[in-house]
Amino acid sequence: MAVVDVSEELKSLSSTMESIEAVIDLDKMRADIASLEEQAAAPDLWDDVENAQKVTSKLSYLQGQLRKAEELRSRIDDVEVLFELADSENDADARGEAESELQSVRKAVDELEVRTLLSGEYDPREAVVSVRAEAGGVDAADFAEQLMRMYLRWSERKGHPTEVFDISYAEEAGIKSATFTVKSPYAYGTLSVEQGTHRMVRISPFDNQGRRQTSFAGVEVLPVVEQVDHIDIPENELRIDVFRSSGPGGQSVNTTDSAVRMTHIPTGIVVSCQNEKSQIQNRAAAMRVMQSRLLAHRRQEEQAKMDALKGDGGNSWGSQMRSYVLHPYQMVKDLRTEHEVGNPQGVLDGDIDGFLEAGIRWRKQQEQAESAPSK
Repeated sequence: MAVVDVSEELKSLSSTMESIEAVIDLDKMRADIASLEEQAAAPDLWDDVENAQKVTSKLSYLQGQLRKAEELRSRIDDVEVLFELADSENDADARGEAESELQSVRKAVDELEVRTLLSGEYDPREAVVSVRAEAGGVDAADFAEQLMRMYLRWSERKGHPTEVFDISYAEEAGIKSATFTVKSPYAYGTLSVEQGTHRMVRISPFDNQGRRQTSFAGVEVLPVVEQVDHIDIPENELRIDVFRSSGPGGQSVNTTDSAVRMTHIPTGIVVSCQNEKSQIQNRAAAMRVMQSRLLAHRRQEEQAKMDALKGDGGNSWGSQMRSYVLHPYQMVKDLRTEHEVGNPQGVLDGDIDGFLEAGIRWRKQQEQAESAPSK
């Protein structure tokens, strides 16, 4: 273990923690929690299920963030005491335990610091995630399904509820596309760094000659639309088609035409939903996704205008951004941040926190560089 200047490290940790506490504003957080607890205690809370879920989800998130901040502050104080006791008793084992705890606290502080970097307009929102197979045939469809599972497993590990709106299965294996929501505060801000093209290199399990195959899958992450966004869609701009829901292999899972395909005629944006049992529910879910995509479309148009004014055509960071190599070696590497992991199976099983944190820090650096005055 590297020699650690404990006094300087503890001073640095305490300073970082003070900055975090100032950004997340613990007093405001406590006031918000009190207000949400009052709303959650209302006897008619569940008369409006959607609002009740938002209230309880936000309350749970804020309580968790407050508890995490308070526990970290306590751990920083405690680890200082551990070092003092170890030094006073000249106990090498105790000092080793104290150094291990110091590393653990530093990691926890770094993770919480990432949360303070999510300051974008839509970062606090829930997320709509879409995964689609791109070049690579059946391997791409299989890879797309692995990516969908990766995000759902990550959400499950974090305790974030998810809802799958639509899955279009490929003929041989995997999926053509899938759309789902991650229902947690800051899900959009956190997962938005995953947007772009993902690449997998492996020996194809679908090639009877055992050749290496490169395949691609695209990930799109959108903020869930809220009432304040004012995305009004005139009825004459929408075409609604209904069809029978189906699962893998085309086997019927519904005996009525309950699935909904919604097309926004002016932009050509198409959304479908077949997860719910009734056509009305599927139509409402499809409308929510359509509004999110139209919000993103509006933001892209505004950004294009800004880029045109700047004369640089904008950046393309959302293109190819990560490689998952299973052969001839084992490595997952982010091409923007250089963050890499030698355990692809762990990553595909949802262990993506390191990539998310590196991506959020990288994005913040890019934003600061772009906003800095040119010399």
